[in-house]
Amino acid sequence: MQMSIAAPRTLAPQPIPRRRRYLRPVATALAGRAETLAAALLDLSGHAEATASLAAALVDTLRGGGKVLVAGNGGSAAEAQHFATELIGRFRRERAPIAALALTADTAILTAVGNDYGYEEIFARQVRGLGQPGDLLLLFSTSGESENLIRAAAAARERGVAVAAITGGRASRLADAADLVIFAPSGDTPLVQELHVVLLHLLCDIVEAEMVRDQERGQ
Repeated sequence: MQMSIAAPRTLAPQPIPRRRRYLRPVATALAGRAETLAAALLDLSGHAEATASLAAALVDTLRGGGKVLVAGNGGSAAEAQHFATELIGRFRRERAPIAALALTADTAILTAVGNDYGYEEIFARQVRGLGQPGDLLLLFSTSGESENLIRAAAAARERGVAVAAITGGRASRLADAADLVIFAPSGDTPLVQELHVVLLHLLCDIVEAEMVRDQERGQ
């Protein structure tokens, strides 16, 4: 039996009038977002001391032979994987890979543990299996109230693993459970996530620069 293969479909270019209809709303939204981000970044600069403390903790962990475990849910899971990717791969500089592992990436582990022990345990069980004294667990969360992250923090303490959290602007159980916390100063989830990306890039840049400096010194 001979089968025919359909030609791939391409999106037709939108008529000029329709594109113009969206131009003003898009331009207005971008201008408004620029103002919102500028104000939020100014507020975030007030958290420079906490950010510097987390950068130092990350560098000390790696210099001591430890690794960084990272986790989050939803958009924060993407941030966790983004952070680990920049360290294992490369951010700005050519250098040796940096020991970081996202606990959000292995779907077999996540589904097996979720099925057998419950979603609340998907990160805690990995921390118990992988975490060692001298490691650091970094948790991203906009709300700071995700039960699986709070249990992961508790498991980290059992294993002698330091806990850091990057959250939204409100007090939370996760912030209380962490040794170090950076509050992204907003209650708006999309804005918090955008600030988290700024923070993770800043942290990657500092960590990478320090690791490259160590390599150049032969440490």
